[in-house]
Amino acid sequence: MKITKRSWVWLAPVLLYLIFFSWYTNLKGPLSPEEINHFVDILEANGSTPDRIVEIKRFMEEDDGKHFYMMNLLDLTDNPPELPATGPDASAEDLMAHYMEFMFPELFSRACHPVFIGRVLADALDLSGIENAESWDQAALFRYRSRRDMIAIATNPKFLERHDYKIASLEKTIANPVKPLFFLGDLRFTVGLILFALVSIVNSIYRYKRRKTP
Repeated sequence: MKITKRSWVWLAPVLLYLIFFSWYTNLKGPLSPEEINHFVDILEANGSTPDRIVEIKRFMEEDDGKHFYMMNLLDLTDNPPELPATGPDASAEDLMAHYMEFMFPELFSRACHPVFIGRVLADALDLSGIENAESWDQAALFRYRSRRDMIAIATNPKFLERHDYKIASLEKTIANPVKPLFFLGDLRFTVGLILFALVSIVNSIYRYKRRKTP
């Protein structure tokens, strides 16, 4: 069966989208008991506290195999310590940049990425049941393809070293994993819509030229 040029107009984007979808989506399912035990062993070897291990293990055991978002609130310190990689007189932003220098490649290689990063405009306008949480400097939302991807990053020995710089850059922070119930920013939808629009335009041009050809 011969594939015409017009067929390729539709087939090529479909193939590209399938490749993107299979990379961007976790197709391995939830973490297995063997994987959980493996990650727990690494956490223990890295010196994580028992309470921290219990918390992370529960997070892994409740894995539904789907993507999630990490919601972050950051309050940068005015007096960051001197650390080897950043040296004296480094700002909190410098320490955070050293941490993210490691994180961004680890995230992007696993189809994880920031959804937005922004500066806080004012103190909290609605606050209840929590102390010392009025003031923040930045807010960020990161997309993780799966809990497996997040734990794989967090158990990397290089992460522990870089994470010290993140903590040292902060006065306080909150990081909560969130399951999306309604979210229009999923790249699978956006990329699919863009490809469909481009193919429709190309197809319309092709049909127009066919009609103009005597």
